[in-house]
Amino acid sequence: MRSRYGDTFKAIITLALPMIAEEILSTLLQYVDTAMVGRLGAAATASINLTATVNWLIGSLFSAFGVAVTAMISSGYGAKDEDRMRESSFGGFLLASVAGLVIAAIALSIAHILPVWMNASSEIVKSAGDYFFIISLSIPLRSLSRIEACALRAVKDSRTPMVINLSQNILNIILNYLFIYTLGKGVVGAAWATFISFTLGGILMTYMALKNEKIKFRREDGKREKQKKILKEAFSIALPAAATSTTSCLGHIVFASLVSGMGTVVFAAHSIALSAETIFYVPGYALRGSTQTLIGISVGKDDKKNFREVEIVSVLITFIMMTITGALLYLTAFPIMRIFTPDERVVEMGAEVLKLIAFSEPIFGLMIVSEGICYGLGDTKFPFWVETIGAWGIRILFTLIGLRHFSISLFGVWICMLLDNTFRALMLFLPLLGGRDLKLFKRRRDVVFNSIGER
Repeated sequence: MRSRYGDTFKAIITLALPMIAEEILSTLLQYVDTAMVGRLGAAATASINLTATVNWLIGSLFSAFGVAVTAMISSGYGAKDEDRMRESSFGGFLLASVAGLVIAAIALSIAHILPVWMNASSEIVKSAGDYFFIISLSIPLRSLSRIEACALRAVKDSRTPMVINLSQNILNIILNYLFIYTLGKGVVGAAWATFISFTLGGILMTYMALKNEKIKFRREDGKREKQKKILKEAFSIALPAAATSTTSCLGHIVFASLVSGMGTVVFAAHSIALSAETIFYVPGYALRGSTQTLIGISVGKDDKKNFREVEIVSVLITFIMMTITGALLYLTAFPIMRIFTPDERVVEMGAEVLKLIAFSEPIFGLMIVSEGICYGLGDTKFPFWVETIGAWGIRILFTLIGLRHFSISLFGVWICMLLDNTFRALMLFLPLLGGRDLKLFKRRRDVVFNSIGER
């Protein structure tokens, strides 16, 4: 392991550690954020969490463009092609700007209708709508922040996004205390705190990305025709990823509306449990990010041996780490739920489903890292079909049947989630064992080197 894979292990860990620290500490701060609102009662918690899946959808759309930016910049980094890195950076900036403005316009126009569509109880319709409207004002800067962070990580700078995102979350906690407790603004105060912290974080992230010498674009650097081809390549990767995010997250929205119909207490337990689980799988997502970057770099270097080493080591690390976090989740389910709410009914239901899902964390990790390998190779179409079938054909369909014909509890609903995650993991990982990854490597390498040859 040391002689053959030691350098690869070190590269993955070095890139992933700041991302893991960022995600864990950010999630802990979000725990505090949720707990601060949770002290206002189940209605306040439900108001904020009702549209959480929609915010997840918005963020995942930006991440979809980030997948393209990472794949393109990292391959340019591996090939030492400065033009490709800078032109890809410009493409990412353009996509982030346009997508942020369009999505913000849509979100603001439906903000006060969305809670009704999501089957919210009458007591939280107005507060949930107000919350979503205010935080949607920050969407353009959130878009830039997400995509520029991907650009920085693609050139092996994972520390800058870590510092900025952590600072943003700390600011959010401070503003939460000011608006929620000192000024007594409740849910609306929490929304303004989120808006301000997202906006300032987005401005700083964009500034630092545009300042980085490797990806700092200059409009006179490239040729117009090549820039068009770069944008076309970016869209070819980003659109299937965006479609994946859309269909999957729309599925989560429908799924959330099904659970919302089970009552405010049940939905509060469900949403808090989802938030509580987050910290236990964020190491997997951080490792996915480092895997995607290093896969892209191996393509740019045309190094098939390094590519295989990154695959093997990243899968092993992710599986082992997620096994450990799954065990921790099982052992700490009750204490974690009590961080968020004093309501013992919510704690009991939430802890029960957390103990269930803890057993699937290693499988979930396998799904995450397999997706990262595909994304690093620029393959976003296959994950689209896997995510769509899993979300709609398993999670939603089984939940709908269970609720309508068998009156299943929240525990039964989470079993449907577990089945969905297992299906996705197997469908994404097994084809890699059959050699599909090497075919994708060759195809992606040809695309990259054709682009480099056009300088």
